[in-house]
Amino acid sequence: MLLHYYSVRQGLCHIVPGILGAVARDFFKSQIRMEIINQKEEVERSRMKEHVVFLVTQEPVFSTRTHSNSKPSATKQCNVVPGTQHHKESINKQTLQKSLQVKWQTLGCASQRSHWETVRGLVHLGKGKLLRDFKPVYPEVLCIDRKTFCNAFPFHIVFDEELLVKQAGVNIQKIVPGLQTMRIRLDQYFSILHPEVPFAISSIRMFINSHFVLRTRRDMMPESWRDRPMLELRGQMLWMESLQCMLYQASPLLRSLQELEERFMHISDIAPHDVTRDLILLNQQRLAEMELSNQLERKKEELRHLSQHLEEEKEKTDALLYAMLPKHVANQLKEGKRVEAGEFKECTVLFSDVVTFTNICSECEPIQIVFMLNSMYLKFDRLTTVHNVYKVETIGDAYMVVGGVPIPVSSHAERVANFALGMIIVAREVTNPITGGPIQIRVGVHSGPVLAGVVGEKMPRYCLFGDTVNTASRMESHGLPNKIHLSPSVYQALKDRHFQLHDRGEIEVKGKGRMHTYFLEGNLTATDDQIIGRCAREPEMGSTLRVQSEDCSTVPMKYGDSLSQPHTPFMVSEPQPPAKTLAGKPRDSESYGSFHSDRLSEDRLSESKSHQLKGSIALCEANERVASGNKHIRTRFCVLL
Repeated sequence: MLLHYYSVRQGLCHIVPGILGAVARDFFKSQIRMEIINQKEEVERSRMKEHVVFLVTQEPVFSTRTHSNSKPSATKQCNVVPGTQHHKESINKQTLQKSLQVKWQTLGCASQRSHWETVRGLVHLGKGKLLRDFKPVYPEVLCIDRKTFCNAFPFHIVFDEELLVKQAGVNIQKIVPGLQTMRIRLDQYFSILHPEVPFAISSIRMFINSHFVLRTRRDMMPESWRDRPMLELRGQMLWMESLQCMLYQASPLLRSLQELEERFMHISDIAPHDVTRDLILLNQQRLAEMELSNQLERKKEELRHLSQHLEEEKEKTDALLYAMLPKHVANQLKEGKRVEAGEFKECTVLFSDVVTFTNICSECEPIQIVFMLNSMYLKFDRLTTVHNVYKVETIGDAYMVVGGVPIPVSSHAERVANFALGMIIVAREVTNPITGGPIQIRVGVHSGPVLAGVVGEKMPRYCLFGDTVNTASRMESHGLPNKIHLSPSVYQALKDRHFQLHDRGEIEVKGKGRMHTYFLEGNLTATDDQIIGRCAREPEMGSTLRVQSEDCSTVPMKYGDSLSQPHTPFMVSEPQPPAKTLAGKPRDSESYGSFHSDRLSEDRLSESKSHQLKGSIALCEANERVASGNKHIRTRFCVLL
């Protein structure tokens, strides 16, 4: 056989015979002889390549056994006259038999036939002829006319050694009108994309077994077609020896219907036997499925965004509804259930109003009144979160809250009392538009049973009914500026809860007669920051300055009970992880956050016995009053002597 060797590196062709000889010997148990019959240099794609043609010949292998076995045959053929035709045929036959015997002995198959030899012995064709000996039969005259051939193969081109077009299919003539003019050069209208070889008949014949991809040249297309995409053809080159011409049997390289439309072609332009039709349709189906999948993904993403937006709007609606009604009541109304009225045996009701509010309204602009009330109510609303009390309603300057409703808790009086103290503190931050100073409020508190339920349908409200509400309103109206007026029932609930209470005595209450009332002055175990739910940074040792953070979140105050647990004593004694005070002493986490020593029982005993000192710890005096009349509670903490 002829072996064509190409390399961009010159001088390496002499190692090829050694490599192939070793492969033939080690893998095929054969010996070959290689000799160079042609050697030249060629230019391909601006690169110089060395082209060497080898003649490869297989040599027969003779062994000692073969020579010994061949002696009888030689003696047997001694009667053959040398030099005759019969003598030459006999020698060739003996040589072939010897080489075959040596080959089978070398492969170890002398006694048994190989698998492929057995298959070749079984497969026959015709009358006893082996398949490897098949020879095709060609017709004497080609039974197809020129039109049928050009229509059956609409994208074929026949050109000679000088690249002159002699024949072309009908559809490629539509795309490249210049092909209708015979005797034109093919390289004027097409360029080779693959393989990267020069457009010459010799280069094409070197890569005759490769698939050739040709593209039309834009500069040779009509002027009106300049915007169209160029057509690419993919096919096989076939060399016709008898005609000394090359046949390029190709198909359009298209992937989708869109590419077909861009070139103003139709499915019918492609030959029926061409698999390009099936590829385009299958690819179009795949693209349609991908587009459908993308649409489903987009719809899914839109639904996700809509669901997320709907959830956000639902949260806003629920937050607005929960701000108007208790949560469990609002949930029952959303479910379409009827909310039954309920009676609460124990709760604490608080009323507050602004002192001289009528005068403020008469002397100020409406926007100033709205701004003042909004500033005050925002601070009060924040306090409801700190102490977990329920805001019932606001009417003008009146603010009403209740503790223990709608969820009963045993610490309702303590919560409302701390809420009232917080109202007095935060009211100092609200400016009176007339005087420019802080506003003054009156607060009234009363404890007792109430009846609660939802009234109305268009704007349902959760309202409280009963004499407790009226009494709390009387406590507020008979109170004093910046004072928290308490009824006897509230006093009984708070007298043992570390609150500072002041006896007002008996007063005449409208509609109630004479009542013994009290004033709430402060909380002995909580600071102002804890009461209003403002986080504060603890000062360093030896410093009395407290720095407040303006952007800290609301800190709920801790109580001895919760909304889901029964009431426990205010000073919780269950074992809990102790926190550290400023002096390094542990304190109870459920005791309003106030500072205590680890000898709390001794501190209480010392309070009852005029604050006697025990050991090396001295307690600072509490409830120091300021000369201006406003009370200022200083937290008791331990000082190491």
